[in-house]
Amino acid sequence: MRRTLPAATTALLLALTACTATGSADAPSPSPAGVPNASRQDASQAERTMASLRRVDDLPLYEMTYVGAYDPTVGTDAAPPSPFGCSLFVAAGDPARPLFARNFDWDANPALVLRTDPPDGYAAISLVDISYLGVGADPTGDRRLLDAPLLPFDGMNERGLAVGLAADDAATARAEPGKPTVGSVRILRLVLDGAATVDEAVAVFRRHNLDFDGGPALHYLVADATGASAVIEFVDGELRVERGTGGWQALTNVPVAGVPEQRRREDRRYGQIAAALTEADGVLDATAAHRVLASVRQGHTRWSVTYGLRSGEVRLITATGGGERRYRLSMS
Repeated sequence: MRRTLPAATTALLLALTACTATGSADAPSPSPAGVPNASRQDASQAERTMASLRRVDDLPLYEMTYVGAYDPTVGTDAAPPSPFGCSLFVAAGDPARPLFARNFDWDANPALVLRTDPPDGYAAISLVDISYLGVGADPTGDRRLLDAPLLPFDGMNERGLAVGLAADDAATARAEPGKPTVGSVRILRLVLDGAATVDEAVAVFRRHNLDFDGGPALHYLVADATGASAVIEFVDGELRVERGTGGWQALTNVPVAGVPEQRRREDRRYGQIAAALTEADGVLDATAAHRVLASVRQGHTRWSVTYGLRSGEVRLITATGGGERRYRLSMS
């Protein structure tokens, strides 16, 4: 549940540094004796977090509930894998049932469904590629998992704000003096912890420089419980925001900001998503959304997930083909 940020925490956020997702700028020295960088838990909270870990399919996919506080501004010591692609969309034609959907297309790494409820931010469910933490296929007892809140690849918070990322080879970000720098995946945690609306999410991006050095350049899709959405891109070093119109918005690995819709549809995956959402007038339930995601799956799609931005329902299918897993986030 969201609490008011204390002055000390606000000051710390303003001193933000870069994260793992962007290579050497995100890689401080490992903590001594295996102590996690991010955890601000007491011993009991850390043990309860680790005890909640369980394997739920053969991706392998794990689930974990993070108990207590973490510092979202510290670094981790893992390097990012190479990008292959992703497909995301928002279906908001029915204002009562807006939905965020995504395929995560990446290396064959283990994944984690993570629940967080920080004392100074919103509760959230997110998905983490735990290889970024240096964690292998069997993370049992690996306390580097206590850094997992730092690296959400997509997720939704209790206010119905969802965010996801995709590789964008054309993106270039230029640092502005006076702004703190944050890594290209870490920014998602700051959004999930602190933004309730698309406008607030955009403001989080605008308050920070993004560092793409050493990792894939990215662009982002955000949406909220009102059905509002936006693509956030970096064009010639400048942050650009492309707002959703017409009841839906999609994102793959081609630029969106300032690009005519017909040209966007020349990308096969974008074109298939756009055609399906246009035909449906942007009205899709989770079952129909997963059919669209299935139509654009690739050989390296690791998971497909939908987030109900009002219902709090999360439906997840992994590359194992082992069926759908459902989660529920209590919405505030």
